[in-house]
Order: sequence, then C-alpha cells, then structure tokens
Amino acid sequence: MRAPRAVLWDVGNVIVGWSPRRLYEKLFEEPVACDRFLSSVCTPAWHVEHDRGVSFADNAAPLIARHPEHEPHIRAWGDRFIEMVGPVIGETESAMHALAAAGVPQYGLTNMPSEAWPGVQTLSPAFGHLADTIVSGDEKLVKPDPAIYRVVLARTGLDPQDILFFDDSAANIEAAAALGFHVHRFEDAKAVRPALISHGLLEA
Repeated sequence: MRAPRAVLWDVGNVIVGWSPRRLYEKLFEEPVACDRFLSSVCTPAWHVEHDRGVSFADNAAPLIARHPEHEPHIRAWGDRFIEMVGPVIGETESAMHALAAAGVPQYGLTNMPSEAWPGVQTLSPAFGHLADTIVSGDEKLVKPDPAIYRVVLARTGLDPQDILFFDDSAANIEAAAALGFHVHRFEDAKAVRPALISHGLLEA
C-alpha cells in the first residue's frame, strides 16, 4: 500500500465526546433510574434508527406509545441531543489544525442523525477543515456497512489506500481495513498525532 494522503475522521468520541449519560444524568436523580432507562427504553438499538435516517419525531412516537410514563425523557433525546455531545477532544482538534496547515485534505464519516449534525459542527472550528462529511442519517446507511465507505470514495474521489481512517469502533475499523483503507482505532487521544506522523501526514 502506498502512503495515505488524506484523513477521514469519525466524529463521536474521536473529535467530540458523545454519551447519552451527559444528558440523562441531569434528568434522573437516581443513577439506577438513569441506567434502567438507557438499557430498556432509549436503547442503542432504538437510537441507531436515527443514524439510519429516521427522524427524532418518527422514532419517538412508537416508543412513547409503549412507555407513556417516559414521554418527556424520550422527547428529550431529540430536543436536547446536543447536550449528549462534548467535550471537544483537544488532541484531535489540534491535529486537525496541524493537518490543515500542512495542506492535508480532511473528511468526516459519522453515524449521526441528520438533525443533529448542524449543531455538532458549531462545537469546534476544526470542523471547518472537513472538505466534506458523510453523515449516515443523510445516506440512510450506517457504519460498518461497506456501502457507506463506498459513498466516501465516490464523494472524495480517492482510493482506499489514499485515506487514513480514525474511528473508535473496532467493527468500523475492520470494515474499512477490509476495503483497503489505512486505519487507526481511536483508543487514546494522545496517540493521534504519532499515528499521523507514522503515516507521513505530519512531521515530528
């Protein structure tokens, strides 16, 4: 494989943090109640439908019908989604600025509701360095489906081996690697810049 010449960033827990608990710990006084709600009502399996392009309102309606006692909490998922996001991950933000200064093209690939993306972009000026961002909610495709990586290639005009992809999910990294992308699983923010240096995208 030749060295990469562009960087593809996941967003949640790579550029900015993301956790429903940031919001729901404000809404439930007891931690056990928060745990119960997030494991049995607004679950990851329910939320992924937002990432697939289902609107907050349409996804909330059947859940509210099943759990009417939690209607305010369910509606908060969409109404206050931005409160689940953050903080900005400083090491990634700094690396994005450095890549921009070096003239390295940068793109985004995120599993995210379409309705949430505009607000998330306001959290850091580093998002302005992304030449394009493929948002799952817009494409009606979610990582690790290989089809969404093919959208990246079509939109960027790059080959897989031209791209270094950062993501915190092992499944997403494995799917990209299988298609020929250079990959780095994001587990430690301090490893971002060394990874970029090792791939020749930044100087030491």
